Amino acid sequence: MSWLPILWVIVGVALLLFLNMKFKLNSFVALLIVALLVGILNGLSLADVIATVKAGFGGTLGSLALIIGFGAVLGKLMVDSGAAQRIATTLIDKFGIKYIEWALIITGAVFGIAVFYEVAFIILAPLVISIAKEAKIPFLRLGITGVAAATMAHSIFPPQPGPTALVEAYGADMGMVYILGLIVVIPAVICAGIILPRFLKNLDRPIPKLLEQTKQFTNEEMPRFATSILVPLTPAIIITCGTIIKMFIAEGTIFFNIVNFFGSAEISMLISVLIAIYVFGLKRGRKMNEVMDSFADGIKGIAMIIFIVGAGGAFKQIIIDSGTGETIASMMHNLHMNPLFMAWLITAIIRIMTGQGVVSAITAAGIISPLMDTMDVNPVLLVLATAAGSNTITHVNDASFWLFKEYFGISIKDTFKTWGLLLLVNSLVGLSVVLILDIFM
Repeated sequence: MSWLPILWVIVGVALLLFLNMKFKLNSFVALLIVALLVGILNGLSLADVIATVKAGFGGTLGSLALIIGFGAVLGKLMVDSGAAQRIATTLIDKFGIKYIEWALIITGAVFGIAVFYEVAFIILAPLVISIAKEAKIPFLRLGITGVAAATMAHSIFPPQPGPTALVEAYGADMGMVYILGLIVVIPAVICAGIILPRFLKNLDRPIPKLLEQTKQFTNEEMPRFATSILVPLTPAIIITCGTIIKMFIAEGTIFFNIVNFFGSAEISMLISVLIAIYVFGLKRGRKMNEVMDSFADGIKGIAMIIFIVGAGGAFKQIIIDSGTGETIASMMHNLHMNPLFMAWLITAIIRIMTGQGVVSAITAAGIISPLMDTMDVNPVLLVLATAAGSNTITHVNDASFWLFKEYFGISIKDTFKTWGLLLLVNSLVGLSVVLILDIFM
């Protein structure tokens, strides 16, 4: 068995960091260069390298560009209308600065369960910054808290695609996944979202221009709290309702297709933006051209982010098509170890190498599920261990890495120190709790 696919990925990541940190080369260009190089080194033909890069770039943006774009517009409209400030001041009033992190954990977890991760992040970002500004707390500190909750909830709980696929693959009871999942999520998020930021230094950074609020709104100028929170929650409400309704109707029917259409992330985000244009713009007395200025500013602010995320998708696709995941799976197949730890380890390695949480979880399940008859293991714990592995530290081949970096305007080094560490802590604590539960189950 050849280790070369793994070696070339490591070389590619090292080169990317060198180009970005030493020569300050734009991440978009650096990612494309490295993707091409790793593809060639892995023996893909030149034609296949180009085809794979285009497939990865287009496939990633095909699913994320609209979500990121609509999310940025929604965030900008919230900031410019005072809705973000209203949510921030209300949460601070209700929870107090001392407990504001708990408010963000609840908010982040709700978004993480209800919507796609990128949607959750894009909606959380302006809220985090507004709350941090009001509370006079570095926004990265609260950003880590909210993101830790969103990522862990997204990885563990159905109806998100990763955990849903794991429940089916392992034949686990979904109700028990929710119950035991809470026991896993709570300590993991406390460690990653509350304890970790207290040990990190240099978190006080300038607020990104896209989310910088230049005007301080009076109480009369801001929308009501219920309005301010319901509009960004609209995608979560629509998607969740769609998921529930689809459980009771036949697939392939006209009604099913209509529900599936409106319950998609893209359409639900579009609906939310249209509501925001009226509620946060026209209804507040702003003229349409002023609202559209906010719309355009939101898109301008994330244009480079979209290209960088797409280039990250190209690199990811090169890694997948070069057979790195299969190489890792073959290496791990015959190892004799605790099945829960093995599930976590296989998933974590594939996640690190491919940058894909769902792919890593499903790949690991494909390796482990045929062996379950020979294992004395609880299927629910196996779901949770695999899910924790899919949530482990990621790097430059993960679109979410670049989303966090570019949206918050920090360096690659600082992204590893924040995003990377919060995921690692989430994953390790999650695994530890699963292994403890295994003692009693």
